[in-house]
Amino acid sequence: MRILVDENIPLADDFFGELGDITRLPGRDIDAAAVREQDLLVVRSITPVNAALLDGSRVRFVGTCTIGTDHVDLDYLREAGIGFANAPGCNADSVVDYVLSSLLLLAEEDGFHLAGKTIGIVGAGNVGSRLAERLDDLDVTCLICDPPRAEAEGREDFLALDSLLERADIVCLHTPLVSEGEHATWHLLDAGRIDALASGTVLINAGRGACLDNQALRERLQRANDLRVVLDVWENEPGIDHGLYDLVDIATPHIAGHSIDGKMRGTELVYQAAMRHFGLPARKKLGQLKPDPWLRKIVLTPWSPPLEALSLCTRACYDVRRDMLAFDRYRRRMGMAAGFDAFRAEYPLRREFSTLRVELKQNKGGLRDALEGFGFKVKLSNK
Repeated sequence: MRILVDENIPLADDFFGELGDITRLPGRDIDAAAVREQDLLVVRSITPVNAALLDGSRVRFVGTCTIGTDHVDLDYLREAGIGFANAPGCNADSVVDYVLSSLLLLAEEDGFHLAGKTIGIVGAGNVGSRLAERLDDLDVTCLICDPPRAEAEGREDFLALDSLLERADIVCLHTPLVSEGEHATWHLLDAGRIDALASGTVLINAGRGACLDNQALRERLQRANDLRVVLDVWENEPGIDHGLYDLVDIATPHIAGHSIDGKMRGTELVYQAAMRHFGLPARKKLGQLKPDPWLRKIVLTPWSPPLEALSLCTRACYDVRRDMLAFDRYRRRMGMAAGFDAFRAEYPLRREFSTLRVELKQNKGGLRDALEGFGFKVKLSNK
């Protein structure tokens, strides 16, 4: 079997090597000529998968090591009889880590506490629901908007979008990109809704770039500059709006889900699906292959200030400032589009909060609840 894999997918040789010969290419270089003689194709979100790519090829199975599928023509794959799998939830915890690190940074810069804030989560899928769970022990109020789930499950506790936007201090977008239909999300936050946001609102988009009208946001910021904005996803990636980039507070190049743990999880899920498709046993497991984190444990004494301890543990695993500054270096050296892609391709090793064990001598001031709420593994010690 011949297998073509995006060069930035980790553990591909370990998982797929037993199936045949592996060729690796940058995701944007995977084209019709490259896939023509391949049997299995494994990609990420930057490779459009459609008839233009696959017509006339030998490909029998496509896997994308991502949650989203808006880069994949699913109807075409079904009609062509080509097997398909994505990796739902693989990097959800990584995206939540990104959001929490960003919130802590803004809280430090502006001198506010998350406790007592009202956080509106738009989209309660894998990421949005996990974000709500992690915030549950932090004395914040979470408002949820997810019309498809509200209808399917009869959720009367979910809010309409405009009601959520009116009440929330912090708005986090975690919706898939849906272009048409009753629950379309393209420009879900359009000019009218962006203009209606209260001054001082924190707006975070770590979902899909086109769910937020980038031009309207730029115009609001140029006019008033009274929002705090975190953007990891953008319209027209990698050629994103220079003007908007200059105006937001935290700008990163679609790396919120780029923990090595999430990427490896995605590889495993696609491997398992491919083996099922070809009727073969899945012999490899991520637990056998995953490397140990370089930082395994932090010990906190009884007099640890809760907020400082939480910030310390968060930044030990992931400090969003590093990505913000690194992206700016790449942008200045290579230009926006080239820097965007290069930073993603050369992204440094990053582990999730759950890989760090925090040892507490005593649980004072609700520190254990806060740490576990953020996703860290906590152990109380009497030593």
